[in-house]
Amino acid sequence: MKNHKHLRGAALRHGVAALSLVTTLASAPAYAQGAAAAEPETIVVTGTMFRRTNTETPSPVTVLTSESLIKAGITTASDAIRSISADGAGSIGSGFQSGFSAGGSAVSLRGLGVSSTLVLVDGLRSANFPLNDDGHNAYVDLNSIPFSLIDKIEVLKDGASSSYGADAIGGVVNLKLKKQFNGVAGNAESGISERGDGRYSRLSATVGFGDYQNEGWNFYVNGEYQYNGRISNKSRGFPYNTQDLTSIGGKDNNTADGPNMTVNVPTAYFAKTTQSDLNNPLSGGTAASTAMLAPGLANCAGGTFTGANGTGCKYDLVNQYRQLAPLQERYSVNGRLSFRVSDSIEGYVTGSFSRSYVSIQGTPSVIRATQPFGGSPALASSNPGIVLPVYICSTGVNCATAADRQLNPNNPYAVAGADPATNAARIYYMFGDIAAGSERTNDVYRFTSGLNGKIGESTDWRIEGVYARDNLKLTQHGLLNIANLMQAINTGSYNFINPSLNTAAVRNSIAPDRTTPSYSQMYAVDASISRALFDLPGGKAQLAVGGQIRAEKLENRNQNVALDTYGLTTASAYGQHTVSAAYFEIDAPFSRMLDTNFSGRFDHYSEGFSKFSPKIGVKFTPTKAFALRGTYSEGFRAPTFAESGPRSQYAGFVSTTPPANFIADHGGAASNNPYNAVYQLGRGVVGNPNLKPENSRSFTLGVISQPSRWLSFTVDYYNIKKSNLIVSGPLISQAVNAYYNSANVAAAQAAVAAVGPGYSVNSIDAIDPLFPNALPRVLIINVPYVNANYSVTSGLDFSATAKVDLPRNIKWTSRLEATYVIRYDLNNAGVLQRYAGTFGPYDLSSGNGTPRIRGNWQNTLEIGQLSLSLTTYYVGRIKQTAADSNTDTSCAQNLYKTGDKFCYVSPFINNDFNATLKINDRMTVYGIVKNLFDAKAPVAPAAYSSAPNFLTTWHYAGLVGREFRAGVNIKM
Repeated sequence: MKNHKHLRGAALRHGVAALSLVTTLASAPAYAQGAAAAEPETIVVTGTMFRRTNTETPSPVTVLTSESLIKAGITTASDAIRSISADGAGSIGSGFQSGFSAGGSAVSLRGLGVSSTLVLVDGLRSANFPLNDDGHNAYVDLNSIPFSLIDKIEVLKDGASSSYGADAIGGVVNLKLKKQFNGVAGNAESGISERGDGRYSRLSATVGFGDYQNEGWNFYVNGEYQYNGRISNKSRGFPYNTQDLTSIGGKDNNTADGPNMTVNVPTAYFAKTTQSDLNNPLSGGTAASTAMLAPGLANCAGGTFTGANGTGCKYDLVNQYRQLAPLQERYSVNGRLSFRVSDSIEGYVTGSFSRSYVSIQGTPSVIRATQPFGGSPALASSNPGIVLPVYICSTGVNCATAADRQLNPNNPYAVAGADPATNAARIYYMFGDIAAGSERTNDVYRFTSGLNGKIGESTDWRIEGVYARDNLKLTQHGLLNIANLMQAINTGSYNFINPSLNTAAVRNSIAPDRTTPSYSQMYAVDASISRALFDLPGGKAQLAVGGQIRAEKLENRNQNVALDTYGLTTASAYGQHTVSAAYFEIDAPFSRMLDTNFSGRFDHYSEGFSKFSPKIGVKFTPTKAFALRGTYSEGFRAPTFAESGPRSQYAGFVSTTPPANFIADHGGAASNNPYNAVYQLGRGVVGNPNLKPENSRSFTLGVISQPSRWLSFTVDYYNIKKSNLIVSGPLISQAVNAYYNSANVAAAQAAVAAVGPGYSVNSIDAIDPLFPNALPRVLIINVPYVNANYSVTSGLDFSATAKVDLPRNIKWTSRLEATYVIRYDLNNAGVLQRYAGTFGPYDLSSGNGTPRIRGNWQNTLEIGQLSLSLTTYYVGRIKQTAADSNTDTSCAQNLYKTGDKFCYVSPFINNDFNATLKINDRMTVYGIVKNLFDAKAPVAPAAYSSAPNFLTTWHYAGLVGREFRAGVNIKM
């Protein structure tokens, strides 16, 4: 129950937010985007190859300046880009700790997935993160980009880009770094959360030499370091530290004969059973009794409980082991040499290295009724669990007859004269003495060089090259080696009764560290030439042509090629190709009111894919205060190496609850049978060389208005359709339903195979010892990569800026940016899945869904040398249903069985405050309070399994809580 103080705090926060939105809509202030006053110098804006005097292009472009980012208290490239309201479903934040992308960060414009968003640094590509998101989506890790060198970030928000790549279906993010720097600059910042954890430190320094304007050269070197400390679930309390929501009318996935009794148990529980092969601990039979024996109940730190299966210890493993924020440490070194070859030719050379280290703590490994990794259905049905034998011996072979045999001290049923075949002990156990987790070290090397110049007064040219390599080393701790575990069981070397007596050697043998190196690399050369052709009534017609060639390679090695480790992923992806492209752009200002832009790009992939992608943009400006704009474009995305490579494969897992008929067959919901609990359903996928590229068409329509000198705003409608959508197992829901609606295993296998080509049962769980004749759970279903029919997403983007001079020389600047998702649908074989405003697409990245509304509002008061900024972030409510998932949800189907109060995840509003004081021309000090009102993340019971009861993508600030930071900038 919420107390009155909490209700008053919530009312205050929502009142502030409501006032913010009302005031904003009345005055329409927002992120500087296009209608701001023109800058005097010419610039190149992302999305066009021509120099211009402002950012008012036919395409919607959001510009985030380093100044506005600093005022928002943003200190990483990842946070900066992901603050954009157009970032949607599939976005990956640094706090995401589960799945293939743990430790990485990526942006997903329009919610189309990270592989449909093109991330550039100074207009050039970089190498992708070696581990593909969801096993197949390629992306650039935003954590590898130095924040202190960012001059501005430009986000092109229409459907594709002829200039940079037709694979930019969702849009383009272009991070523009400083070109020259002279002098010395440094920044030091430190902070901590209000609860005393999550320590934060950031240091950066830049040293530059050479007066480029007068001497024709400049060189600078930059270094950056950042540290973020751990934050545990336990430290934030209910409901982020438990899977028991009964106190607020929810479901308990934590106790009362639930998973902690039979799956995630830090102490040993036993059930008497048979063993058909005395040398094989995997050959146990059905338990002789439903009652379980739990030695050492007197030592239960959290007390005990008694259920249908006996008495056990109370544990809350989320509270005990999980963390909200991993330990993260990053540093980078960057250098740039700019030089003038002649009055008309300039050049540059850059080099950079960045290292991102992430340490994730996990829940220790468990053994229960499980089969070896990758076991076949036949093996699973005859292999219902791990058992401890009656006898052990030094060799671990034929112990029942060995000369040195002895009764197994770990088996409570091993008594003198006991029959070895009928007195085995099925064990349920967690290896609490073996730390689990992973460490990820990602090293990115990047080198670029280029020349650009002019020929006469009307021709510009450039040629640039880039090489980038991303090396990832993934070390996983605490995963069980199958063969060594079996040997330890047969020899009795591991003490299950008193784990504190185990030696380090025994622990290292059972769960040796597994280190897997992977890498991706890219070479590219890009050249273009542009020329003013002739005069038109609105200005000069311009033509630009260019070409690009790039070579890409990925080697993401199989971490478990021998299938010798429980829980170790088998994900792998291999491939290399060469991509060549030619592109053009024509700008034709037919009148002072009408500007048109035509462009196109032809891409050819060495795999055999080729396509021409056109684009047209129009801007109509009847008055200086008002303009209309629109674009139409086509694009295509070739399959990633993980999707098409014949050697590529992975098994992904999604939280799933068996259906009502299955639960009824296993005792019903009232029985609290752990076999009915939420579990991880796997999908095994291999690369499909026959995949076709995804195709897209998109259009935008927008209004730019500056009704007064101090106010400007834009409104843009977008609509993007992707055809031949590449998805894994689009009929997985039908396959799961087919399995669970079958009478027996044989019928279930046939039913799944009948769903479609490539669908089959890969692995089945052990027989339920309480109901051995009932259908067992399916653990892994093989599914294909296929080209689904199409997806369509549409919505509205709003932005506005107000700059007001107040009395006493006070300046107020207000900027707003918001996105409203009207539609996000997937049509697959005539089945329409609607995602907008729901947890769908649940299978995409972190499964955090598609909020209909996202926005941010920044207000800044400049009072002399003092600047005060408040940035408000808003995420709309999300319905806890997902059309593409078998996960428990609520609302109409009430699958979560928690009632209508959990039908929606509530809206979330948080505020960041920044105060900056300029001491003199050389020193500025500042203070930041993040999540000023300590807003709490709303409860989300149907959240992705790695985040019990909350959404990391949208509500992360509400998990960390209020933070305090202070820093100083020095320039000399």
